[in-house]
Amino acid sequence: MEPEGCNFKMVSQQGDYNAWASQIHDRKIQEATEKAKHEMMGAEMRQNDCITCLLEQRQQRDRRDLEKAINEFRQTFQRPENRREFDLSNPLALKKDVPARLSDQDTCNTISGLQKFMGEDLNAKERKKAQEEQNREWAREQQRTWNAALAKYKLEEDAFTKTRLELDQAAMDLQKLELTSRRVACATVKDFNKVQMLEVMERKRHERRQEEEDNMAEIINTLQNDFFSENPQQAASSSGPHRVLLDRWKGMSKEQLEEIRLIQKQQIHEKQRLQEEERKREWDWDQQRIQAARANLLSERRQKRLNRELRRAMDNKNLNLAQEHKDLQDYLKEEVYTNCPTAQYFMQFNTSSK
Repeated sequence: MEPEGCNFKMVSQQGDYNAWASQIHDRKIQEATEKAKHEMMGAEMRQNDCITCLLEQRQQRDRRDLEKAINEFRQTFQRPENRREFDLSNPLALKKDVPARLSDQDTCNTISGLQKFMGEDLNAKERKKAQEEQNREWAREQQRTWNAALAKYKLEEDAFTKTRLELDQAAMDLQKLELTSRRVACATVKDFNKVQMLEVMERKRHERRQEEEDNMAEIINTLQNDFFSENPQQAASSSGPHRVLLDRWKGMSKEQLEEIRLIQKQQIHEKQRLQEEERKREWDWDQQRIQAARANLLSERRQKRLNRELRRAMDNKNLNLAQEHKDLQDYLKEEVYTNCPTAQYFMQFNTSSK
């Protein structure tokens, strides 16, 4: 029969193997948690990039449409020849001018030339009719131009409203997709934490059961050894100094007792070290869970802040577009379409010899 020290060494080696296996399992769980966190962060970054690209494309398209509308309006309604003072700065005025006098019936002669006086014009009635017909044609042309511009503006406004509604619908769809992905991520993290908690509880239950079995085996071995049974038989074996004859062995020496006590102290220290590592590992898990919860809370707050900023930017953009639309309408009504023909306008012709 061998001394009891061999049993203590085997128990210590079994404890080291369990501790190594537990550390490897904890390391795998930590790597899986970090991988899931990185994947979730990558998905959020890709979704934020997609929203930013859509907003930039919408802003660029709105800017191009506004510049195009302004240029078309300028080319259609603000040409140099449509200005009231164009005759004063017409570069072709001299080319279009006629000689000072062509004949006695020249209508370009002025009063100071004394070539023709009031009442001596033979074509006054025909000229007046031609002028009235020309004025009516101008008025009809201006009305047709105004109706065409109004129809075009209404068509562009309808297209702009449709585009804005489509962009708003796309933003709402993206927001719904974001909420769905966030719910899926939260459910995944919750399931993972639940599985992880069950594994930790199962490992603790297994370790507790193993510790109880080891304690019971230690108690049984301690009660059944020769130290407590006080076996008076002792003898030295001829096979060597490490052998004894059980029928004559009475007990262990002081050196053997000291060795047993030393091994017991080492086992106590090892057990305390394992308990301290277990407490530290639990504390680390608690800190990781707290950090994960804090990170999720910060991420939700950041996403809410981004959504508020996005909605605020969209509202400001819509307000600016509405103000620009109102300013354009006011400008058209107050500056461009102010010279409407009246009865007095038609009556001012043929009032003098000019």
